[in-house]
Amino acid sequence: VQLLESGGGLVQPGGSLKLSCAASGRIFNIDSMGWFRQAPGTAHEFVSTISRSGRFTFFAEPVRGRFTISRDNAKNTVYLQMNRLKPEDTAVYYCAATPADGSVNPGDYSHWGQGTQVTVSS
Repeated sequence: VQLLESGGGLVQPGGSLKLSCAASGRIFNIDSMGWFRQAPGTAHEFVSTISRSGRFTFFAEPVRGRFTISRDNAKNTVYLQMNRLKPEDTAVYYCAATPADGSVNPGDYSHWGQGTQVTVSS
């Protein structure tokens, strides 16, 4: 499985961005998809996860109410809509896939994209 993120960039505080993650290659038993982020000098931080059907979603507290996650299984793509962005949202954002039920633990995710930079600054 290969995962490719896109949609990152520079945005002013209060602005919005929509990240996409396209999956390709042979996909076996992939269930949940997740988004994580990593700021310089920190570990991967869980952002959000969505189940295979899209019926179950979960968000980390810092982004709850501002971010939404969705997926289009026909396109093998998962999205992260980020609204009311704050400077503390600045990080490299990664999508990841896991055959297990949705998890907040990066160690449970077996496939990762290369990341896309999101910078929130005036």
